[in-house]
Amino acid sequence: MGPDAGGGRLIRERFDEDAVRVRPKGKSRPRTRRRPAHEDAVEGFVTAVDRGRYTCLIRDADHDVTVVAMKARELGRKGIIVGDRVRIVGDVSGRPGTLARIVRVEPRSSMLRRSADDTDDVERPIVANADQLVIVTALADPPPRPRMIDRLLVAAYDAGIDALLCLTKSDLAPPDEILALYAPLGVPHVVVYKGGPLDELRERLAGRISVLVGHSGVGKSTLVNALVPDAGRAVGQVNPVTGRGRHTSTSAIALELPEGGWIIDTPGVRSFGLAHVSDDTIIAAFPDLADATAECPKGCTHRGGDCALDEWVRQGRAEPARLESLRRLLVSREGAPDPDLG
Repeated sequence: MGPDAGGGRLIRERFDEDAVRVRPKGKSRPRTRRRPAHEDAVEGFVTAVDRGRYTCLIRDADHDVTVVAMKARELGRKGIIVGDRVRIVGDVSGRPGTLARIVRVEPRSSMLRRSADDTDDVERPIVANADQLVIVTALADPPPRPRMIDRLLVAAYDAGIDALLCLTKSDLAPPDEILALYAPLGVPHVVVYKGGPLDELRERLAGRISVLVGHSGVGKSTLVNALVPDAGRAVGQVNPVTGRGRHTSTSAIALELPEGGWIIDTPGVRSFGLAHVSDDTIIAAFPDLADATAECPKGCTHRGGDCALDEWVRQGRAEPARLESLRRLLVSREGAPDPDLG
């Protein structure tokens, strides 16, 4: 059967060239990156994230409203994390069953991040816009882990936020040894125990956005419940065999302090990957030592050997304990065991 027979004739009769839409050479409507202005969007603060739903606080002069929102499609793959300041449209009444949309994420002043481990250089954002990292460490049950403290200090330097060392369970062990270890770094600290006064800690938290990070079982949730009485954070126990705590917090949550400011409670951690952090970032946090590295030989790792930092210290231009602390932090970033503390 030839092309003019049967179905072929029907096609030509029904669809002649006048019925065919010819695409013009130029685009009829140029593509654009313009997005809706959303001039009616209201400002919100992300306090919790749960499976694609974002709990946000909207505050105005009259009252506070807590709304649940989803991410607008126009944001693409841009992530939203606890601490983000966002713009929200849609139903912002906060009534049960309503769902608003987050249409914009405001620029972040800081971002605390980690990698899954020291072989994974993919950054995993934890908290946005915090200005203080509170490193919560028990003095006993479980014992302090200086390597983890070192890693969290590196994370604070990388994020450009202040660090505060909060030592708990001082009724079980004295803080002297751990305080002496971090004295050369000038890290401020508070020492507390269960049921004890928290006045100094409250003073350091007031008016700030502080993120609390620490091993499971160090008393972080106990602290949060004492600081924010209606927080209702579950409190876990330490396993007497492994010496490790049980995870009680499963996701980060921001809680407003009665005296002003916020604390962001995070799940207990047993590792904190720093593959995304460079040596230069750590060295920059030591201005009394950083200039000396310009005199180091090419390829110097600053861990020892023919390193100009040693001569710098011999000349009395920096304290030996500061160089020791710097090298300990550099080693901690590699995931290698701490040679002195394990």
